[in-house]
Parts: sequence; C-alpha cells; structure tokens
Amino acid sequence: MGLADKLAFSMGAKLEGNSFDTGKEDKKNSVNQAKSSNEIIPKNQHQLVFTFEKRKGKPVTLVGRFNIKEDEKKEVLKLLKKKLACGGAINEQWLELQGDVKDKIKTILESDGWKFRK
Repeated sequence: MGLADKLAFSMGAKLEGNSFDTGKEDKKNSVNQAKSSNEIIPKNQHQLVFTFEKRKGKPVTLVGRFNIKEDEKKEVLKLLKKKLACGGAINEQWLELQGDVKDKIKTILESDGWKFRK
C-alpha cells in the first residue's frame, strides 16, 4: 500500500471498484438544509417579524418568514393588498407590501390568527 492509498483512507475516501471517490461529506451544509427546509407549521405557531426598507426612495414593508404552502401565501397577500389598498409581492418566505403599513398589517393578521415576535 502506497503513501497515496494511506492518505486517501485517512481522509475517509472510498476506494472500491474502478472509480475513486475522494469527496468528503459536508456535514455543516446538510444540517443547514434541514433547518431551512420549508416545514409547514400552523399560523398560530408562526413568529412573524417586520422589516422596513426604502427602495429607490419608496417605503417597503416586509412581513415574514411564512412557512406555509404557496397558495396560502397568495391568499394572505391578496387579503392584505385588498384591506390596505396597496401593491405587494411574494419573495421566497417574505411578503413585500408597498408603504409603511406595519401597524395596519399587524392588526389585520392578528385578527386572522397569526402570531408576531414580541
């Protein structure tokens, strides 16, 4: 057994057959993927937060981390856009609404059963 074979074994490589797999498993990446997976949780267990941004001088309110199905996100966005008379969009797990409407969003969603981080 040569030096290269000894080093490959010490690094956890598999040397069976004709192909040599010298790649290592990325344990950190697999843990992060499990945490970031879209687990669907009920709306009374959400801990929603607000973020306020200015884009090209215009105010934008972000509400998020919605861990629900895509069609349910669309329904929540539709409700907010109708009640607030503003535009909005879905960006991954966040809802983006035009304007500084944090207080109004909070009252509408709390009456609908959503929870917010304190």
